[in-house]
Amino acid sequence: MNRGSPRRIVATAALAFAATLLCPLRAEQPGTIALAFPEAQAGANGARTLPQILELSEKNHPNIAQARAKIAQARAQLDQAHFAPFSQFKLTGGVAIAPVLGGNNTFSPNTDISLTSSLGVAWRVGIDGVIPVWTFGKISNLWDAAGANVRLSEATLEKERDAVRADVRRAFFGLQLARDAQLLLKDVRSALDKGRSAMQAQIDKDEGDPIDLLKLETYASEIDVREVEAERWVKVALAGLRFYTGVADLDIPASPLRPPRHQLGHITRYLGAASLYRPEIAMVRAGLAARSAQVQMARADIFPDIGVGVQVGLAAAPRIAEQISPYVVDPGNYFRYGAALVFQWKLDVLPTLARIRYAEAQLDEVRAQQRFALGGVGAEVEQAYAEVVDWTKRVAIYGKAVATAKKWLITVQSGIDMGTIADKELLEPAKAYAQNRFNQLNAVMELDLAMARLAKATGWDSIAPDGT
Repeated sequence: MNRGSPRRIVATAALAFAATLLCPLRAEQPGTIALAFPEAQAGANGARTLPQILELSEKNHPNIAQARAKIAQARAQLDQAHFAPFSQFKLTGGVAIAPVLGGNNTFSPNTDISLTSSLGVAWRVGIDGVIPVWTFGKISNLWDAAGANVRLSEATLEKERDAVRADVRRAFFGLQLARDAQLLLKDVRSALDKGRSAMQAQIDKDEGDPIDLLKLETYASEIDVREVEAERWVKVALAGLRFYTGVADLDIPASPLRPPRHQLGHITRYLGAASLYRPEIAMVRAGLAARSAQVQMARADIFPDIGVGVQVGLAAAPRIAEQISPYVVDPGNYFRYGAALVFQWKLDVLPTLARIRYAEAQLDEVRAQQRFALGGVGAEVEQAYAEVVDWTKRVAIYGKAVATAKKWLITVQSGIDMGTIADKELLEPAKAYAQNRFNQLNAVMELDLAMARLAKATGWDSIAPDGT
């Protein structure tokens, strides 16, 4: 959502409101914004609070669903890494037609022609494989790399959540500002109509100034434009929130903008939180662990794999005479089994050394990314912290300005009521009061967004404003 447009709406409302010289002021405390909001309970008429909208967005946003699917893929790869080294077994078998063969290695009544009219069924089945015993770190580092990939995917999910939360909060607070502007414009419209009628009556009596009426007419035309613009931004923000949540009739409670509840602490507090909770840092750490494991795997390729080889085989051909001599190979009838300590050693030394150098270079790349991430995150936290400090001070300053302008306005209004001050003298204090009041409203929204950015920069989501 473009935040500049709600600002223009508020600024126009300030100018228009300044023209309503005799518009009565609501009683309010200094530094607060007096707006006529109907009370709305969360969940009534489809209205949902910001925490509820965030929860729905995390369930239904496509980017988060995609990140969850990637976590499932990474966990499946981890299971594959755990089971694959111990699944190096192969089962083979078959059924065939075999001729009748009798005799032994000394004498046989059959000729060397195997295909005769007298045939029978023969079959065999066998299983063989290796159970790894010592691989010099190949298996354990494979598990470490796969586990780091899971952590990387989980951190990626949290990163997507942070991005979605930021978009939701931007749309939510922008919608609140646009609706605040609608209410203000509505009040201005009502006051303008009353002022226009009163001025027209004075002009008809030759007691008013036609120029003041022209000013009001000009302001009224601008209000028409801004009301249309405010309605458009309300629809845009609602469309975004409904897309994020997947709820077609979603709306938000009718409540004004409020500053965040979190009390800002020292900058070191947020830098420490970023090092603990920021998903980008967790991603770099997981990548560093994965690359380190890959370097160890590459180095382990220099050494052989040692394991226990197991083999079991069974064959039966009833029409072929079984050979009982252990020195005669009988391919038709046998049952044999065995186990042995075996090893396999790939002697591709030069390619292995090249793979090691490649894995070490990848590790150096991730280390450089880690240094960049730590520095970049720190700078981002400091920038977001400075924005929160800036807008906090602006909200306080505008609050004081509103209180001062209100006193000025009330003083002038009292003089007008007593007949010692002309009506037109109300214009300047009304402008000052309205402009500072609306600046305060805009500053509150900017403070909410700045605190939300600080929450995203630190990964400390609980400090973000909840819209209440």
